[in-house]
Amino acid sequence: MEISHAKGSYIYDTNGKAHLDFVAGVSACSLGHSHPRVVKAIQEQTERYMHVMVYGEYIQQPAVSLAKLLADHLPPPLETTYLVNSGTEAIEGALKLARRATGRAEILYANLAYHGSTMGALSVMGFEERKEAFKPLLPKCRAIIFNCETCLKQISTNTAAVILETIQGGAGFIVPTNNYLAKVKARCKEMGALLILDEIQPGFGRTGKLFGFMNYGVIPDIVVMGKGMGGGLPIGAFTASKTLMDLLQEKPKLGHITTFGGNPVIAAAALATLQEITETSLMQDALRKEVLFRSLLTHNAIKEIRGTGLMLALIFETSAIANDLVLRCKDKNLILFWLLFEPRAVRITPPLTISEEEIIEGCAILTQVLNEV
Repeated sequence: MEISHAKGSYIYDTNGKAHLDFVAGVSACSLGHSHPRVVKAIQEQTERYMHVMVYGEYIQQPAVSLAKLLADHLPPPLETTYLVNSGTEAIEGALKLARRATGRAEILYANLAYHGSTMGALSVMGFEERKEAFKPLLPKCRAIIFNCETCLKQISTNTAAVILETIQGGAGFIVPTNNYLAKVKARCKEMGALLILDEIQPGFGRTGKLFGFMNYGVIPDIVVMGKGMGGGLPIGAFTASKTLMDLLQEKPKLGHITTFGGNPVIAAAALATLQEITETSLMQDALRKEVLFRSLLTHNAIKEIRGTGLMLALIFETSAIANDLVLRCKDKNLILFWLLFEPRAVRITPPLTISEEEIIEGCAILTQVLNEV
């Protein structure tokens, strides 16, 4: 499909066809395509200045305002944000900070975890087949089982951090159960380890709260964000207490460096996105729209609908059904997508701005295709 333009919940190809987007750039386009508030912020900032330098020499208001607004909406002590270029770069920064803060090396991660594809992020990926070609990776990274409470005994005084996705994305939108995340945090605190929560997919309103962890009564030591943060532009960040983040300033100086992190144009887009999400009813609407999706998607081929809010995964009996559904819906101008590690799953992560009429339209196409499959 060659793209002509995109607007709202639709992507238009060069043949003039409109494709209803149930994927939103894999959860990246929180406000849909070319949202007016985001476009205006980008245009205005490009006319003022674009890249200068981001190591602290120049105060650049978009980045300052974005970090402050994040601090206003995050629970204490999550108050200091380091802006980078992507979610996976933010993961790298979080892992470095955890090792720097604790003086320890061991990182525990979950089976079927996905945190990105750089070497550090790959080291905490819970899928050996995808890691094999790139070994050796970071040492002292070990997997535990997500939602397994007995596995928490593996968190020890050797552990620098436990890194988890608040909701496991590539694994099939697996949600934490039985107060799991709070139990992980308690064990980390007992052992002097840090809890890093990866909010790259659940973040920015997709689960009905600004961040998914807010649904589970836990506050991580470090929260990582990306994807939906930039309204369609590339950005990532990690946030921690000022005490923790200050450790990156010395021994060595500039302990984490990025040329374009905090770029003013991208920060302006992210600020506009965050303002729109926090100043409107989009987060509450995500839960109402989830109810609508679940009420419409009752086909007997769908074995389960996993996830929360507008982070949903349809689970089928076989990968063949899931694959057929994605490809045939594409031919009927509905965009769906797969998940990384669960071949029986089909992703539904539309823009938060999707209308009820568009949900009804897309679910009708989806149901029709399932009848054919």
